[in-house]
Amino acid sequence: MTARPRLTPAMADTRRAVRELLREVFPEALEAMTAMPGCAGGTGYDVPVDAPLVLVALSGGADSLALAAATAFEAQRCGLRAGAIVVDHGLQAGSAEVAAIAAEQARRLGLAPVAVERVEVSGAAGPEANARAARYAAFEKAIGAHNADAVLLAHTLDDQAETVLLGLTRGAGGSSLAGMEPVSGVYLRPFLGIRREQTVAACSDQGLEAWSDPQNADTAYTRVRIRNDVLPVLEAQLGPGIAEALARTAEHLQDDAEVLEAIAENVFSNTAIVAIKGMTSLECSIEDLPRAIRVRVYQRAAAATGSGPLTSAHLSGIDELVTGWHGQVGIDVPGGRVVRENGILRFEL
Repeated sequence: MTARPRLTPAMADTRRAVRELLREVFPEALEAMTAMPGCAGGTGYDVPVDAPLVLVALSGGADSLALAAATAFEAQRCGLRAGAIVVDHGLQAGSAEVAAIAAEQARRLGLAPVAVERVEVSGAAGPEANARAARYAAFEKAIGAHNADAVLLAHTLDDQAETVLLGLTRGAGGSSLAGMEPVSGVYLRPFLGIRREQTVAACSDQGLEAWSDPQNADTAYTRVRIRNDVLPVLEAQLGPGIAEALARTAEHLQDDAEVLEAIAENVFSNTAIVAIKGMTSLECSIEDLPRAIRVRVYQRAAAATGSGPLTSAHLSGIDELVTGWHGQVGIDVPGGRVVRENGILRFEL
């Protein structure tokens, strides 16, 4: 019989992070389990067969492997079933073997079901964006195939800090600088308060062999340069705690964004007219609203129309049609066009 690994600080931290978020999102699951005969106090971990299912997005790297181990330990204690989805992007030689090893480690941890999905990465958006789109399409497919309730993603505090810095370099607005949310629809990120060094330690402490993605050392990617060059310089010049400070900034902006998004949703629902598929109209009277609200309304109109994501330049151009209109015809946006006629702003494909 294999002895259980001794509980270490890194293991405890990763497990606690998973436990807290799962109990926050699925409080009724724990209640259902503890109400079952023989499970008084939740000590029996006899999870109902129809309990919610969560899937860990597992690449085999240290972050996702530590998440898989923590979820395998904590899910049943929260009244949940837990499995894994492994996505093979096919971008590197031996990727199928890496995916197979990751899937086998998931099974050894006790996760079930474990699905492996090979995807084709293509498109004009660039390698990172194309890979992300293919990956999330695979997640959605797995959710449907297994009737899963959530997918757990292994983004760490370090990833959050890098995201905020990326947003700063792009001149992005508050929504982008708010970074990633712990709960975004069916996607859960328990590790946004966990450092990357903790996931590496958690894997080592449990005898798990993590895969090292060579792309994480490829300086052709901006995120890699931020991770390996920019953040260390900031830490050296400004003192430790930069990553944590950036992550806290994201949390504060998320609180602000939550309020602004709620207001914008109310404005959009009261002013938008979706006349036909592929066209959405807004009343230009929204010019009296603060810009932070207006741009969020524009984003909703574009999404309702079927247009692609709007950049800061697009949003500024659209806003000029509302607040500084002097007869200009309109502007092009991804997949469509925005024009103004008779006091109405029209988004069309």
